[in-house]
Amino acid sequence: MSKIVATFFHCSRCFETYLCSCFAGGPPLVVARGGFSGIFPDSSDSAYNLAVITCGPDVYVWCDVQLTKDGVGICLPDINLLNSTYIAFSYPNQTKTYLVNGVATDGYFSLDYTMKQLSSVALTQGVYSRTNRFDGNVFPILTVDDLLASKQKPKGIWLNIQHDAFYAQHNLSMRSFVLSASKRIVFSHISSPEVNFLRGISSRFNPKTTKLIFRFMAKNDVEPSTNQTYESLLTNLTFIKTFASGILVPKGYIWPVDARLYLQPHTSLVSDAHKAGLEVFGSDFVNDVPSSFNYSYDPLTEYLQFIDNGDFSVDGVLSDFPVTAFEAIGCFSQLGTNATKQDKALIISKYGASGDYPACTDLAYKKAIEYGVDVLDCPVQISKDGTPFCLNSIDLIESTTVAQSTFSKFAMTIPQIKSTSGIFAFNLTWSDIITLTPSILNPFSKYRLFRNPQSQKSGSLVALSDFLSLTKSEPSLSGVSIAVENAAYLAENQGLSVIDAVINALSEAGYDKPGSQKVYIQSTDSSVLLKFKEKTSYDLVYKIDETVGDAANAAVEDIKKFASAVIVNKNSVFSNNDQFLTNTTKTVPKLNAANLSVFVETFSNEFVSQAWDFFSDATVEINSYLNADGLKIDGIITDFPKTADRYRRNKCLNLGDKRPTYMDPVAPGGLFSLITPDYLPPAQAPLPPLTESEVAEPPLPPVSKIAPASSPRSGTPAPQGNAQPKVAVCFFFSSLAVFIASLLLH
Repeated sequence: MSKIVATFFHCSRCFETYLCSCFAGGPPLVVARGGFSGIFPDSSDSAYNLAVITCGPDVYVWCDVQLTKDGVGICLPDINLLNSTYIAFSYPNQTKTYLVNGVATDGYFSLDYTMKQLSSVALTQGVYSRTNRFDGNVFPILTVDDLLASKQKPKGIWLNIQHDAFYAQHNLSMRSFVLSASKRIVFSHISSPEVNFLRGISSRFNPKTTKLIFRFMAKNDVEPSTNQTYESLLTNLTFIKTFASGILVPKGYIWPVDARLYLQPHTSLVSDAHKAGLEVFGSDFVNDVPSSFNYSYDPLTEYLQFIDNGDFSVDGVLSDFPVTAFEAIGCFSQLGTNATKQDKALIISKYGASGDYPACTDLAYKKAIEYGVDVLDCPVQISKDGTPFCLNSIDLIESTTVAQSTFSKFAMTIPQIKSTSGIFAFNLTWSDIITLTPSILNPFSKYRLFRNPQSQKSGSLVALSDFLSLTKSEPSLSGVSIAVENAAYLAENQGLSVIDAVINALSEAGYDKPGSQKVYIQSTDSSVLLKFKEKTSYDLVYKIDETVGDAANAAVEDIKKFASAVIVNKNSVFSNNDQFLTNTTKTVPKLNAANLSVFVETFSNEFVSQAWDFFSDATVEINSYLNADGLKIDGIITDFPKTADRYRRNKCLNLGDKRPTYMDPVAPGGLFSLITPDYLPPAQAPLPPLTESEVAEPPLPPVSKIAPASSPRSGTPAPQGNAQPKVAVCFFFSSLAVFIASLLLH
C-alpha cells in the first residue's frame, strides 16, 4: 500500500511545477464533491479514498455538513437522508415533514437522530443512473472528524454549510459546530449560500488559511438572509467581497445554454468577479449528465471550455468525477491547434465524424478530416444501377429518411441480410438514392441520448468516386478504409459485383499506383478478402464480428493467409460483466504474437457505451486501451475522431515514469473486485475463442446475369424472389491503477 501511495505523491509533485507555469496564480482547484461520488456513494469513505487514489494528493474533498440531534457534524449530500442512505430500512415509517427554505419537505432528517442512532445507517448511491453494486459494502455515515482520519490525505477539506438557517430554527448551531471543528481540523474552504452564516464567521478565519466562499443557487431562488434572489446578489459582487474570498456558481452562470442545449456566449461573470477580487469556482460538473450538444458528450471538452477558452479561466471546479478535471487541467489545457502527436496509434473514422453528423455524408467526412482522422472509412453499398457509394448499412432506413419517402413501398425482409424489414440500396438507382435526406445515427436513443439535433439531417450522400476524390486530395490522411459486405448475396441474387465496382473506383482514382495513402480493404467475409488478394495488392483487414476471448492457432494462421490486420470489438479486449471490466482476454496478445495489426472498435463519447471503470470519460477509455500492459493496439475506430486525435496530442503521454496518477490506465477487475458477493451480477460464461470454422467461408458465387431494371420512379414493382415485400412501412426509433480494496474499504 505504501509503495502505491508513494508513487501517486511522486507523480503529482513532478507535475506541479509545470501546471503552475501554465496558469497565472497556479492551476484551478479540483474539488471532489463527496469524494469520487460518480462511482461510490456520495460522502462515503470509499468515495473520498478513490478521489485521492485516482487524482493524487492535490485534490480537495467536499463535505456537505448536516447536524445530528446531538450536534455532531456529518457529511451527507442532502438535508433529506432518504435518497442517500438506507435509513428507511433502519427506521421504517418515521418520515417527517419540515419547511426547508419555505418548502414543505417529506423525508428523514439528521436532526431527529443522534450520531449513535445513525451509526447503523448505511449510505447508498443516490443517483439512480449510477451503479449501486457497491452498496453491499455497508458504507457508514462519516463525521467531519472522520475525514481527518482518512487513509488517503487530500490537499484540503472543503465544508459546505447549506442549511444554517434551517438548523438554527431547531436550536442547532452550525456556527458553533464549525468554529469548534476548526480548532481540530484546518479547513481549506467553507462555503454557504446564506449570507448571514458567512458574515457571522468571517472574523474568525484567516483567509490565507481558510477561504470563505459564497455559494450561488438557482437565479430565481431567494437567499434567506437578505430576501433577495441570487440573480440580484450577482449584481453586487462588492458586497459579497466584504465577507467572502470567492464565489461558487452553477456552470450555467458562466456558459449558459439555450432551450435546445446549445451554448450561448459566455457571460462576464468571471472577469467581473476577478475585478472585484473574488475567486470563481464552477459547480455541477458531472460526466454522466449531458449539458450541451456543443461538447459532443465529452466531459473533458466541457472542462476545457471553462479553463482554456482564450478569455478566462475559473479558479476551480466542483465535480463528481474529479479525474476528468485533472486530465483537462494537467494534460489537455493550452495544447494549441498544432500540438505534436505523442501516440502512433491510427485514428480510423466510423462513418466519418458520425457522432456529430449524419453517417457517411460529405459533411461527416470533411469534419472527420478537420478533426484529425488518419484513415477515412467508406462502407460500400451498391445501387440498382451498379453505382458504389458510402453508407453505414445496406438498409437505407438506418441512416436516411427513405421510410418517409415514396420509396417506402420497397420495404421487404431478406433473411440472408437481416431478420427485420429494410429498404435496400440495390433496389434504388443512384439517382434515386441521392435525393434521400440523410439522418443522424442515434445508437443510444433508448437512454434518451441523442446526437447533435442541429445537424441531424445535414450533408449529402457520397458516391465512392467522390469519396476517393476527396481523400486523394487530403495530404493529412494516411489512408482510406473500404468495407465490403454482402458480396455473395449481391452477386448471386442481384447480379451486382461490389468487389469489381470497388476495384474499378480505386483504380480510376489512382489508388492502384504507389502513393502516400494506404488502402485498407475490410470485411467480415474471408472469401471477399481472398478475392481482393487475388486481384489487388491493397492491405486487407479481417473484421471479427463476434465477441471472443481468444483465437485458436489454426484460426490465426488462416487469417494470416489473406489479411495483415484484424478488427475486434472492445469487449474482445477487456471482458466485462454488467459493464464492469473483469479481465484482459487473450485475443489481442494472440494476434500480436502472429504479427497481425490490431484495430479496436467502436470508441464513442456517450458514457453509456463505456464500462464503469472508465469513469464515464471517453479519454480514460482510450488511454486505458492504448496503454494497457501487454497489449499492442495499432489503431482505434471511432465515431468521434476529434476526441481520439486530441488524446494522442496530450502533454502527459511523453512523461514516462513521471506520468501523473490521473493518466494511469485502469486495471480490469479493479472495481469488480470491490463488489460484495451478494451484490455481484450473475456469473457469465467465458468468452469463446475464434475458431477456424468461423473464419472459413465458401468461395464467392459468380455474378448472376440479371436483366437491368428501370428506376422505381418509373413504376417498377418491388422485387420478388427471396424478398417478402410490404405494402407500407413505419419505423419507430426508440428509445487507473490497480485498486487495492484495503485502500478503499474498511
